Amino acid sequence: QVRLAESGGGLVQAGGSLRLSCAASGRTFSTYVMGWFRQAPGKEREFVAAIRRSDENTYYADSVKGRFTISRDNAKNTVYLQMNSLKPEATAVYYCAASLPYYSGNYYSDSGYAYWGQGTQVTVSS
Repeated sequence: QVRLAESGGGLVQAGGSLRLSCAASGRTFSTYVMGWFRQAPGKEREFVAAIRRSDENTYYADSVKGRFTISRDNAKNTVYLQMNSLKPEATAVYYCAASLPYYSGNYYSDSGYAYWGQGTQVTVSS
């Protein structure tokens, strides 16, 4: 069982930045693909970004490419999402997710992730 805890959400003006963190329990963090998803009010949950295990290949939704950066620190069991140039449409609850160990399927689908955090609210004001 992996427990995930997000932090770093809050209220920011359009054009501002936030850095989300997700701390994971367990001893095999480096074997998980880690992802960030978000869900805005009245909308389905959508993929934001993912990072593979030790090689740190990264994947982004087109809507955030060039503005968001996902990274991980395997020594700290933590994954980050740096969000720059935020837009009001980024307002959502952001969820951290972890795959099963050595997962190599579709990183963009929430069905590829076995563990989820409780989410952290990000609100971008215009």
